[in-house]
Amino acid sequence: MSMVNITIDGKPVQVPAGTTVLEAAKQAGIDIPTLCYLKDINEIGACRMCLVEIKGAKALQAACVYPVAEGNEILTASPAVKEARKVNLELLLSNHKRECLTCVRSKNCELQSLADELNITDLRFEGERCDLPMDLTSASLVRDPQKCIACRRCVAVCRNVQKIGVIDAVNRGFNTSIGPAFGMGIGEVACVNCGQCLVACPVGAITEKSAINQVWDAIADPEKVVLVQTAPAVRAAIGEEFGMPIGSVATKQMVGAMLGLGFDKVFDTDTAADLTILEEGTELLHRIQNGGTLPLITSCSPGWIKYCEHYYPEFLDNLSSCKSPHEMFGAVLKSYYAEKNNIDPAKIVTVSIMPCTAKKYEAARPELSDKGYQDVDYVLTTRELA
Repeated sequence: MSMVNITIDGKPVQVPAGTTVLEAAKQAGIDIPTLCYLKDINEIGACRMCLVEIKGAKALQAACVYPVAEGNEILTASPAVKEARKVNLELLLSNHKRECLTCVRSKNCELQSLADELNITDLRFEGERCDLPMDLTSASLVRDPQKCIACRRCVAVCRNVQKIGVIDAVNRGFNTSIGPAFGMGIGEVACVNCGQCLVACPVGAITEKSAINQVWDAIADPEKVVLVQTAPAVRAAIGEEFGMPIGSVATKQMVGAMLGLGFDKVFDTDTAADLTILEEGTELLHRIQNGGTLPLITSCSPGWIKYCEHYYPEFLDNLSSCKSPHEMFGAVLKSYYAEKNNIDPAKIVTVSIMPCTAKKYEAARPELSDKGYQDVDYVLTTRELA
């Protein structure tokens, strides 16, 4: 592989030919801000926050897409670069719903962090604003176009990673918005509720459809018995929300905190995972012995189930008829557990803490209920619990 020699802010750097300025700067330990960039997923230079000055170039260049060449002299913090970044960010903010104090992404927002980093204390530009309404059609996600910065990260991850492609840029120029075609809501198209758009979004334009208030109301109701179960991944992820190293196991702290919040009992979804294995194993044997449809495909992931329903309906008969572990546990809690503890199932509120937004959609499916009760009443994500 041929190498090229360049300088970045006066620092000699040698990198492989074809490397972008952004990657070269990272290798040199020099930070260049970005908003739209996701490595190998969204590299389009749309936000113009990564602009740099290259000696001999007619204009500032987007570092995330500009390949280095032998002898390039690059400045990442010249007065022209600083001013251009600041103007671009102010223009984004001028058409942004600025409710940072109450936004779910407050203190965890890339736009907010950049505004602080660039010392933006006042906005010089005020003008026409996006007035598109919030999209509340999904059981899992909420879209707020007034917070969208059109970075297209959600578009790229939906289309290129998940291979779904239900959102894209709509209209042109100032009227550009991100969403499904023909003005439809995200809940009205073949979205599988995977939540990867939410993960990719750098701001608060896509968030979980929160059930926090409903859970608080249930906990405060003395007539209700509020039972919570947690997926295995939660104990290894929730610590990150409180500054612990990624992957730290926080089982004891998590359980103690949930009891402190007012949940009556805390259960581990692993228990129902064992039940699911038994049920699916029994179903597999029954299919093998009785000429049933094979192969048998697990039904534990609601995102996968919805993907199959929309895109591969020919495989629906291959899906296991078993409920997912947390839904199975919800049914057990409102039947067997209620009976053994002499509790009226009508008084039980089941809450699942899950790492997946698709579980919210799953919990609302009418077929996952019995005698008028949903197996699981509310689903909170790890972030919502934190």
